[in-house]
Amino acid sequence: MVNSTTVKQNRVRSSREDRAFFTVDVVLLTIAFFAVLYPLVFILSSSFSDPYAVLAGEVWLFPVRPTLEGYRAVLAYNDVWMGYGNTIFYAVVGTTVNVILTMMVAYPLSRKDFVGRNPLMFLFTFTMFFSGGLIPLYLLVRSLGILNTRAAMIMPTAIGVWNVIITRTFLQVTIPAELYDSARIDGASNTRILLSVVVPLSGPIIAVISLFYAVGHWNSFFPALIYLRSRSLLPLQMILREILIMFQPRMLDEVMQSMDEAQLEAMTRREFLQALLQYALIVIATLPVLIVYPFVQKYFVRGVMIGAIKG
Repeated sequence: MVNSTTVKQNRVRSSREDRAFFTVDVVLLTIAFFAVLYPLVFILSSSFSDPYAVLAGEVWLFPVRPTLEGYRAVLAYNDVWMGYGNTIFYAVVGTTVNVILTMMVAYPLSRKDFVGRNPLMFLFTFTMFFSGGLIPLYLLVRSLGILNTRAAMIMPTAIGVWNVIITRTFLQVTIPAELYDSARIDGASNTRILLSVVVPLSGPIIAVISLFYAVGHWNSFFPALIYLRSRSLLPLQMILREILIMFQPRMLDEVMQSMDEAQLEAMTRREFLQALLQYALIVIATLPVLIVYPFVQKYFVRGVMIGAIKG
């Protein structure tokens, strides 16, 4: 009788603790949700609002005097289409190169019969914590003759060590050694095993690293800032960066103080154009990722779980 009463009290106590924990958890997650959601809603509302209302700070949640002028200005801005084309090129070609090289590196590192795989894995991992720095990398890119070329946006980031690690772990856990032995008995070479055995069985991990690489290329702007000089090669994020920097209020105030009336009128028109472009361009730049992400979220989660497996 005493034991049953004690068990019932423990259950009640545990249940109350759980309810308190879940209540706090829900409150914190709700706050975090709205903290992340509000900037997106504000940007979306501003992109559909009258630029004068945006400049006056009248937009808080819903569009003020809705208009499509911002999107019309973006569609008429040739640099946006140029940047979009460059970004798509870097994302598609860069991701293809990334996935091919990652599979070529991860496959031998996953084989237990590969001599020296542990020292090589240590060298790869070492680069995650220590690097030569930006200046040596810039000098290397320049010495390779790819400065101010499309290759400069792809080659320096051709392999991601973290993606190599999770790919190697996936291959070790998923593909049994007996399958390799069977292919060897049939006379298959390592290249044949990679193409005919490993790649067909690695669909999930290829999807994971492709998404990781593609999102990285889509959001990348720093390599373009360092390596590119020709405007025709700039990605979309660099075009957006230029507009955002020129739209900083302090910078505009300092410039406007040194202008005469004619220059001030021209600057006002330019400020109006930047207000039109700013938020609409942010929406257009992030829209593809926002649309695709809900459909591929499971692959991101799977990639994190693969990386958590000991291998």
